[in-house]
Amino acid sequence: MKNKKLSPILAVFITVFIDMLGVGIIIPIFAPLIIRNEHGMLPLDTAEPTRNIIYGVLAASFAVAQFFGAPILGALADKNGRKKILQISIIGTFVGYICFALAIQFKLIWLLFIARILPGFMGGNIAIVLASLADISEPKDRAKNFGLVGMAFGMGFILGPFIGGVLAEPTEWFPWLDYATPLWFTAALSALNFYYVAKQFPETFKPSGEGELNVMMGFKNIKKAFALVEMRVILLTLFLQTFGFSFFMQFFQVYLIKEFDFNQKQIGMLFGYIGLWIAFTQGVVNRVVSVRFLPEKVLRVSLLWMGVALLAILLPNEWKWLLVVHPFVALAQGVTGPNITSIISQLSSKETQGEILGIQQSVQSVAFAIPPLIAGVLVSFGAALPIVAAGAITILAWGVFFLGFNKSQAK
Repeated sequence: MKNKKLSPILAVFITVFIDMLGVGIIIPIFAPLIIRNEHGMLPLDTAEPTRNIIYGVLAASFAVAQFFGAPILGALADKNGRKKILQISIIGTFVGYICFALAIQFKLIWLLFIARILPGFMGGNIAIVLASLADISEPKDRAKNFGLVGMAFGMGFILGPFIGGVLAEPTEWFPWLDYATPLWFTAALSALNFYYVAKQFPETFKPSGEGELNVMMGFKNIKKAFALVEMRVILLTLFLQTFGFSFFMQFFQVYLIKEFDFNQKQIGMLFGYIGLWIAFTQGVVNRVVSVRFLPEKVLRVSLLWMGVALLAILLPNEWKWLLVVHPFVALAQGVTGPNITSIISQLSSKETQGEILGIQQSVQSVAFAIPPLIAGVLVSFGAALPIVAAGAITILAWGVFFLGFNKSQAK
């Protein structure tokens, strides 16, 4: 019987969902693994500031690796086609998850670094997926379709953290569950994702056979990013927005541990709740908003909204009130990301989608890499300080976009 292919957009959606489900599973265990001293990844007498810094460096290592990997994968995708390079990147993430599980099993902190660096380098595959989506989207549908991919992100964050938290906590019926169990499960998901891409993911781009490959391409991309006059403001906005959100995304777990004494299951359930709102926003709200408002009009509101909502996280004295605040963060983030990507996509030609989205990924990787290093120090002076930084820098991103972006730039 002949294999029947799914629609390209649905295939992209499922690929992103499986990939992000794996990423989400790690969220509830990563911070407790280092911050709490009962798990044995670090010696019991390791000082709290040292734990904070090591956690920050581990978080940064993923983004640093992505900084080098994303532009190389993007260029290879332009040269050899999207599908082949996507498959290679999934194999890399599979090996990384295996290393992560072994690092936990044998309490090897050096292997934990390798386990973050390898998926980080190969994790630039999101640039390939976005390029594939841009290949098959009309300009008027880009924000809507990028929002659909955002919904897959959100769904991954609904189920992933919940699954990760549950699989990491031993129970009476399943006493053998531990912190390594979610990583074995995630490795299996990566294998499933590879099989799915091989069978269902379409090739959306005719390879050019050309493309520059250089390990220093990330640095060249940063230089290119701010040499592109028509993209300078939107890329600076992207950098600042990602920079700010990275403080929140990578250290909110630490805030929950230090302020509310959350365990891995509680972290997973709260992040799943956040993911539910992100999925709803990007799958429903964003599709409605994209029909009625141009991306630049959306960003003039959503960036400020996000900055204020991030600061509002610090108001509750009881964790239950976070359930009221977080929908506002998720709604703002849910409409911001796809609309920034939509403007960047509109300002690039079809032939350079892979390169430009690789540049975008480089900008985001730098923006993700620096905050954990800063926050690893800040959090020792106060668990709330990374969240304060998140809100303030996001408001700065709004100011740059509001004052600097010329709406005539967007096609």
